[in-house]
Amino acid sequence: MSFFDKIKAGLSKTRDALSNTIGSVFSGFSEIDDDFYDELEESLILGDLGVDTTVKAIDRLRKTVREQKLKTTEEARTALKSILVEMLQVGDTALKLDTNPSVILVIGVNGVGKTTTIGKIAAQLSKQGKQVLLVAGDTFRAAAADQLEIWAGRAGASIVRQNEGADPASVVFDGIRSAKAKGSNVIIIDTAGRLHNKTNLMNELGKISRIVERELPEASREVLLVLDGTTGQNGLIQAKEFKNIAGVTAVALTKLDGTAKGGIVIAVADSLQIPVKFIGVGEQVDDLVPFDANAFVEALI
Repeated sequence: MSFFDKIKAGLSKTRDALSNTIGSVFSGFSEIDDDFYDELEESLILGDLGVDTTVKAIDRLRKTVREQKLKTTEEARTALKSILVEMLQVGDTALKLDTNPSVILVIGVNGVGKTTTIGKIAAQLSKQGKQVLLVAGDTFRAAAADQLEIWAGRAGASIVRQNEGADPASVVFDGIRSAKAKGSNVIIIDTAGRLHNKTNLMNELGKISRIVERELPEASREVLLVLDGTTGQNGLIQAKEFKNIAGVTAVALTKLDGTAKGGIVIAVADSLQIPVKFIGVGEQVDDLVPFDANAFVEALI
């Protein structure tokens, strides 16, 4: 299955829902008037773009229609696709892995698919010939390290872990020391996801960041936020909290095959101005796909 076909299949629920909303708007109007814009605005909000992002998209569409003197709703559809692609292009969608080792710090609340996402990224990087080391920094959730160890085995990656309840920063220190000894190319650090206690979470992430900065001051570093696409606008609220706490540089949106509201991808990128770098469109290892704005919008609409 090609990259585009994989995204298209994974977004089938979203596309089916939008074809009954956005699709009916474009097919149901013969001219571009205020009623057309009102219906389109409502359908985009229902698709989980959110009010702010939707209003911005509609304003830009009105301007494009006016400046380019567009007449048909099909022309408006093409223009909207271009606008949505531009809204998604807020930075480089490739992971920044320029040094040996490079570091990916993975954050997100419990239950979003964080550990699975780590495993899938590790598998992809291993296939590229990189030596990957996983660090089980979530020492608070029962069996978190066990789950990560299973994924390490599947991905052909190494793992550093300690007992449940250990200091996460201590595990990270051991992981960096191991990566240096083994000559690992990429270190992926799992973290606890207890957003309800922001002070503790901020302190933990701060300690981990200081360890990484001290031990690997020149290393390329990504702070990858994993969000559950099925949570919609609640996911956007989470993202804003984590951006404030942890300096997020990239987003991975999971479980998009299970939601009819894939517009959340556009809302996250536009609202946070942080690039979406992966989307999850299935359960298999290769169903976490590197993000491509053009392919995503084309599959969506």
